[in-house]
Amino acid sequence: MGEITNVTEYQAIAKQKLPKMIYDYYASGAEDEWTLQENREAFSRILFRPRILIDVSKIDMATTVLGFKISMPIMIAPSAMQKMAHPDGEYATARAASAAGTIMTLSSWATSSVEEVASTGPGIRFFQLYVYKDRKVVEQLVRRAERAGFKAIALTVDTPRLGRREADIKNRFVLPPFLTLKNFEGLELGKMDQASDSGLASYVAGQIDRTLSWKDVKWLQTITTLPILVKGVITAEDTRLAVENGAAGIIVSNHGARQLDYVPATISALEEVVKAARGQLPVFLDGGVRRGTDVFKALALGAAGVFIGRPVVFSLAAAGEAGVRNVLQMLRDEFELTMALSGCTSLADITRNHVITEADKLGVMPSRL
Repeated sequence: MGEITNVTEYQAIAKQKLPKMIYDYYASGAEDEWTLQENREAFSRILFRPRILIDVSKIDMATTVLGFKISMPIMIAPSAMQKMAHPDGEYATARAASAAGTIMTLSSWATSSVEEVASTGPGIRFFQLYVYKDRKVVEQLVRRAERAGFKAIALTVDTPRLGRREADIKNRFVLPPFLTLKNFEGLELGKMDQASDSGLASYVAGQIDRTLSWKDVKWLQTITTLPILVKGVITAEDTRLAVENGAAGIIVSNHGARQLDYVPATISALEEVVKAARGQLPVFLDGGVRRGTDVFKALALGAAGVFIGRPVVFSLAAAGEAGVRNVLQMLRDEFELTMALSGCTSLADITRNHVITEADKLGVMPSRL
């Protein structure tokens, strides 16, 4: 893998290797895919204010997330159906995360069960939850995640209905017949029927609860002691409600630009959420992270850490576990270099003064001088 020098290069390899239906499922966004492009481009409009002549011979990237010590503030976001990318699927991702000393979030719609992922060995893992209409199913799933040693629930809150992903409609996307949504296998909810548009959209319409509201966040706290991260918050108003409703943390996410198109990039929404959180809970970010510089920018704007999604499935498709390990290592190395060249030796050293945003340039933010 000597010729791969950055995370983005895996996408072209995945495109070559995967059937069109599967590649398109992972790669596409909603409708015009404006937000998909913006998730990346918004990072490129944030510039650095590096500090010089600081001893950077020792750099510490370690941090704690919900009390769990990890090697770096780069974690794995939940991506569904990873065995479509590679036969090892979520097993490979779990092993790679564990080897890197970081957290993996397992999707509800994984092609490996919580028990199977737990069997790969030690590691800190979170479980991403979709709330089904049948709450008994939800309760059972949460219990199984607890028993399998998962440490938190990432509750996805931006998907009362599936976004309009036109590639999936064109391709008549469906989970390949040799795979199942393993967590639901025994519940007759593990298969996806062929539909006249996207099989996943039809599945969501049939199974996922559109009535989901803040009272359900409260309900979830009555059935589990696990901390609940609310994934899919992009406004100050919802941040305050998350705090009021006892969330343990927020993931600023637009679902990889796969739900509502023309929402801002997550990096653009981050500061609004961080300010509204007032330090009462940690704020994380996913969406568009492809470089160590992106990680630094997110932390400078107040994120406690980032999650990566597509880089995981693309590297998994290209090279299995080794690919995912390489992605985590490249991001780690780039982030360490960015810290060194910015004059930061620990995450606590990374401040708002290390970056200039569009708003700063327009003079919207008060001068720092």
